[in-house]
Amino acid sequence: MAPRVTVGVSLKMYFGHRQAIDWCRSVRALAESHPAVANGSVGLFVIPSFVAIAPAVAELAGTPVLVGAQDLYSEDRGAFTGEVSGAELAEAGARVVEVGHAERRRLFGETEEVVAAKTAAALRNGLTPVLCIGEAANTGAADAVAECERQLSSALADAPGGAVIVAYEPVWAIGAERPAEAEYIRRVTSELRRVVAGLPGRDGSAVIYGGSAGPGLLTELGDDVDGLFLGRFAHDPAALGAVLDEAAALAATRAETVEAGR
Repeated sequence: MAPRVTVGVSLKMYFGHRQAIDWCRSVRALAESHPAVANGSVGLFVIPSFVAIAPAVAELAGTPVLVGAQDLYSEDRGAFTGEVSGAELAEAGARVVEVGHAERRRLFGETEEVVAAKTAAALRNGLTPVLCIGEAANTGAADAVAECERQLSSALADAPGGAVIVAYEPVWAIGAERPAEAEYIRRVTSELRRVVAGLPGRDGSAVIYGGSAGPGLLTELGDDVDGLFLGRFAHDPAALGAVLDEAAALAATRAETVEAGR
């Protein structure tokens, strides 16, 4: 069964190697002590740098926490110096992979075609894409929905079947002091959830919010989102623990709703 709420953390390039492994050790302690993570109602994934993936997998072995990668190449093997394939990531123990983050698009020129090719590469290698989509400027929720639907359709047009984690990250909110307004996020994510639920071959998919997300936000968003994609605000394990508590509360509410509907 897919988790009722999903929480992910990307370390980007903030941590050194030892710091990343120490942080994963703290995450392990959180996961082992948190009933909602242990029973699977809250899914947790962490995404360190490439060189920290293997030791993170080892550190988190035996827990439900999934380890992911921040990027992958569109081809599975060949003369592509400096790139890492989805096939190798899967072999190393990664289970999810970020695709199309706004920083990849802006700093490294990733086009819609590149994002689509990487999404396909992830799925054909058994990795769940954390597909990052979002509008560049705040011109209203309706415009944001239209742009996100366009990006989602482009990325999945020729991709193999399989679940995806759609990470809605308005570009203008990434790295900001605070996230987008809760009502704005809810309008966009609720519509994206409806769209994703209707996609054939995407059972088990989720829509989560990223973009300066931190403790307190998930409670505000409630049932209009499937979780959060955290960055620097989760570098403190205590803050991550607070978000997991919120996720557990939301998961319990969803379970009650399902039970009441039977």
